[in-house]
Amino acid sequence: MAGWQHFGGQMVRPKIFLRSRRRRAGAHNGGMSEVHIERVKPHIGGIVHVDKDHLLDDATIVAVRASLEDRGVLVFPRMNLTDAEQLAFTDRLGKRVNYNRKAPGSGAGDEADVYAITLDKKINYQPEYVLGTFFWHIDGVTIDQPLPKATLLTARKLSPAGGQTEFASTYAAYDNLPESEKSALDEVKVVHKMEAAMRPVFEEMAEHDLARWRGMSKVMVHPLVWRHNSGRKSLVIGTHADSVVGLPIPHGRSLLVRLQEWAAQPAFSYRHQWQEGDLVIWDNCGCMHRVVPYDENSGRRMHRTTIMGEERVA
Repeated sequence: MAGWQHFGGQMVRPKIFLRSRRRRAGAHNGGMSEVHIERVKPHIGGIVHVDKDHLLDDATIVAVRASLEDRGVLVFPRMNLTDAEQLAFTDRLGKRVNYNRKAPGSGAGDEADVYAITLDKKINYQPEYVLGTFFWHIDGVTIDQPLPKATLLTARKLSPAGGQTEFASTYAAYDNLPESEKSALDEVKVVHKMEAAMRPVFEEMAEHDLARWRGMSKVMVHPLVWRHNSGRKSLVIGTHADSVVGLPIPHGRSLLVRLQEWAAQPAFSYRHQWQEGDLVIWDNCGCMHRVVPYDENSGRRMHRTTIMGEERVA
């Protein structure tokens, strides 16, 4: 089909919705740079076209910041960043944070604040955290601090099968609910636990594992509907959402599963088919994500950096 291209496992008709062309001045300026961002779907996804030499330019940073909340996920095809370059880009976008500093894989690359996500047993001796990412989640929900604003992920080595990363817009999921359901959900509170996120990984959870998870996380009670400082609203859902305050366990969990399914429908979600060197950034405050299962012996390895959040769920 003329004008269409194959991207991320689906046919996409490019639509350039943000084009920035500015004269650069100063440390990151001097010369001309151009940024093109194409919509993937109406509610989610953007493909960023910019030369690597201009990644740190003011025009690029302005375009990425302006587009991240609207698009949810931004893909920089085959950017092939080193750890140092990825950290430099992270620092230009916001303040970096590494809440996985004690986790296996943190600092396994060239930089201390880069987290290597892998099931490679030589690097990761506690694979349950990565196995837990096979299920829908939002990062940092069981930590008593503002949720990380955004995550940057670079593909270093891919698995022959599986390993795609899926994203679902929790903004679009809320926005498109019937008005009657929005009203019913607006005051609902949800209990989030790390052990709930681990539950799908194990047939039985050992007491020593439960004690370890409880010691490294908090039981957090969050509104189901997050009223952001921007005025927008999103759903706070994922496998870490364990129960609904005031509802019997089966009723609450059924509601949470139905909302996950609603948010993950094709209109609100995007599956990224990785190429080595791809860089992907997503809005952790407005998307949930998961990875398609892959062989633990494949050597799949992704390098992650994180931007600190500025507002708590409220």
